Amino acid sequence: MVTKLTSKKIIKKIEENAEDIKKYNVNKIGLFGSFSKNEQREDSDIDIIVSFNETSFDNYMDLQFLLKKLFNKKIDLIIERGLKPRLKYVVKEAKYARL
Repeated sequence: MVTKLTSKKIIKKIEENAEDIKKYNVNKIGLFGSFSKNEQREDSDIDIIVSFNETSFDNYMDLQFLLKKLFNKKIDLIIERGLKPRLKYVVKEAKYARL
């Protein structure tokens, strides 16, 4: 039986893996886009917004690999600090996990 992935399940899984996620200097992580609204399709990727205490290529890529492994789906990982002004709404609409 395949369990349907929902925003609550994604946030829960992120919170269950908080210790591993924090190893990459993450101080805030949230879900936005179609999964956050439960409007996803079978081929939808998971849109994640993240804020790092220390941003580095390694932290970003290692987090990306971890999330892909956790969800077995394509992850669109964006860094909050790098958002263009026209995309700032993402911060407001995101559902954040507790780390």
